[in-house]
Amino acid sequence: MIQVKEFIDTDNSYAVHKANEFLATLSEEQVVNVCYGSVMKSAPNGTAHQRSTILVVYKKITS
Repeated sequence: MIQVKEFIDTDNSYAVHKANEFLATLSEEQVVNVCYGSVMKSAPNGTAHQRSTILVVYKKITS
């Protein structure tokens, strides 16, 4: 069964850290695709923050 899992930044490098933790639990054969997106989000005070989203498409092993 094909599944997806999404990781979204709420802090610096949160998505990358959590996605890498999840990927470490999978075998290479289970990973179908990994997609990455990044946007700059402006705050009212004029600062900008990068936000990342990672989508992991993988094969779920069923018993």
